[in-house]
Amino acid sequence: MTPTLIWILVALVAVGLYLSWTAGRLDRLHARIDATRAGLDAQLLRRASVAQELATAGVLDPAASIVLYEAAHAARQAEEEQREVAESDLSQALRAVFADPAQVEAVREAPGGEAAAHELTEAVRRVPMARRFHNDAVGAARRLRQHRKVRWFRLAGHAPFPMAFEMDDEPPAALVDRAA
Repeated sequence: MTPTLIWILVALVAVGLYLSWTAGRLDRLHARIDATRAGLDAQLLRRASVAQELATAGVLDPAASIVLYEAAHAARQAEEEQREVAESDLSQALRAVFADPAQVEAVREAPGGEAAAHELTEAVRRVPMARRFHNDAVGAARRLRQHRKVRWFRLAGHAPFPMAFEMDDEPPAALVDRAA
């Protein structure tokens, strides 16, 4: 073998190892997206469940109960295409119902209300964090998938292009102020 052929083989092996490492990294990012999406779904489901439970507990006035129940029910039943809108609507309903700190105090004073208010506070606090983790993972995968080497060598395979979860996740001020 000539030295030129050896150097070509070494270069090809190095390029192959680099591409293999990049494909593995992309695969790990896609697995991380799946894990963070599962975490986000769990937090959204928890928030909707707590809101629905609170709406049916009889501690809120009837109008607030109906608004909160319908928004929570819609968020739990939403199809994937409408999920972001339904979750944003639930955030807006929570802000509308708990805009007044007196409403939060009324919930806390009811039997079992302290635990329910605490659970709701935790749920609305965790949703933005879970969404941020998911969107960070999506951003990292998107940045890597936009590199030429990933596109040219089709290192992403048939995996769908990752999409961020965009929603209104601003928590009600009365709940956040009380938790702080």
